[in-house]
Amino acid sequence: MICFDLSEDQKQIQELARDFSQNEILPKAPHHDQTGEYPLEIIKKAWELGLTNLAIPESCGGLQFGVMEDALISEEFGAACTGISTAISANNLAEAPIIVGATEEQKQMILGPMTEECILGSYCVTEPNAGSDVQGIQSTATKKGNDYVINGTKMWITGAGHANWFFVLAYTDKEKGFRGMSAFYVPADTPGITIGKKEQNMGQRASDTREVIFEDVVVPENYRIGQEGKGWLLAMAAFDHTRPAVAAGAVGIARAAMEHSARYANERKAFGRPIGKFQGISFMIADMVKDIEAARLLVWKACYEKDQGRKNTRFAAIAKVFAADMAMRITTDAVQVFGGYGYSQEYPVEKLMRDAKVFQIYEGTSQVQRIIISRDVLQEYR
Repeated sequence: MICFDLSEDQKQIQELARDFSQNEILPKAPHHDQTGEYPLEIIKKAWELGLTNLAIPESCGGLQFGVMEDALISEEFGAACTGISTAISANNLAEAPIIVGATEEQKQMILGPMTEECILGSYCVTEPNAGSDVQGIQSTATKKGNDYVINGTKMWITGAGHANWFFVLAYTDKEKGFRGMSAFYVPADTPGITIGKKEQNMGQRASDTREVIFEDVVVPENYRIGQEGKGWLLAMAAFDHTRPAVAAGAVGIARAAMEHSARYANERKAFGRPIGKFQGISFMIADMVKDIEAARLLVWKACYEKDQGRKNTRFAAIAKVFAADMAMRITTDAVQVFGGYGYSQEYPVEKLMRDAKVFQIYEGTSQVQRIIISRDVLQEYR
């Protein structure tokens, strides 16, 4: 029998995340959006409550929760502020390839301390000319004795200005294509690392994205994660863990836009009655509700498959593309419901529209998700 009920533990996590979002994130979201200030104090509070680093194994002192728990938190955080949510959840993407491919000794070294204090990691893969096309990266890691020397420039790295360590992807053998990429754990204070300025982005301004330059950065051989040449596989495997939660964040921001729209449609009057009484507005809100429900079910399906130990790549891509496109459409419609007020910064929906756009871009664009889905389906029906 199919059941959509959450467990008692999941309900408690959802309630804790909702309370935290409403009391700690939402009141401070306008300040961080206007100033671009990194929400470090909020991140620390989330860490103290156990709302971060959910997937760290119990053997490293972590909670070892599933993808579903992460998605429940992401939806609640996303409903409050996706910029702050992205800053809080940056660890998840950095940790995922470590959890998937590191040795037990490496996990203890990297992940263990993260359960003892608020340590931040960044997933350092994207480059100026290599976003969706990960194979287009130019960074190299050259073996010298028992060390690797890393050179290259990374771009749009979330949390880079505050990270304690980076998960880095670089070529150890360019001739082998993606099979020549290797992955590394690199402490942020390693000599040769230069952190660029904070990028001034259209939305999610609380999130810290920067350029990271590696110039003759030396790391020991035991900082390589997985076998040499397996880095691309680890970097991509991480998305099966994180894309459902990213999609859940899109559900959260769309939910917030719908709620604002419904309240405003009841309050705002035109031609002597609330605008929600007009079919043009009421149908827009109905479409918001149905698409949010559909997106949430897709997220839960992607989470369920992963938590059952099954391959969820197709489902994660479906959830990500549907939820991202849905969030952009719904936040845009919310601005339309508010009319001229929706275009003003004094009302909440213009921020939601700005923040929503990046869901169609980061962790794989909507176009990339469609490539993943179509390839998987076409392979199945060969």
